[in-house]
Amino acid sequence: MMVATHHALLLAAALFAIGLLGVLVRRNIIYTLMCVEIMMNAAGLAFVAAGSRWAQPDGQAFFIFILTVAAAEVAVGLALVLQIHHRLHTLDNDSTSSMRG
Repeated sequence: MMVATHHALLLAAALFAIGLLGVLVRRNIIYTLMCVEIMMNAAGLAFVAAGSRWAQPDGQAFFIFILTVAAAEVAVGLALVLQIHHRLHTLDNDSTSSMRG
């Protein structure tokens, strides 16, 4: 059973919008990182849907690249979250503006 391309692209757009809304609204760093992951997965879904539409493996190759970037982002992001929590004892995005110098 094949899923229509426009259905997959609508799902990708909805996921990207949910992730963007989460980045803009939430104040917790962990939730912000999770929303960025949702946005990256939505972009990967759009690449795979477009690649399957034209029967090209390019979309899957880009998705593997997106997964690699997402794994690196998680590793660096969680290390930063641990340092911020260790220094400030909070995970609020607004409190990190005091970290200057």
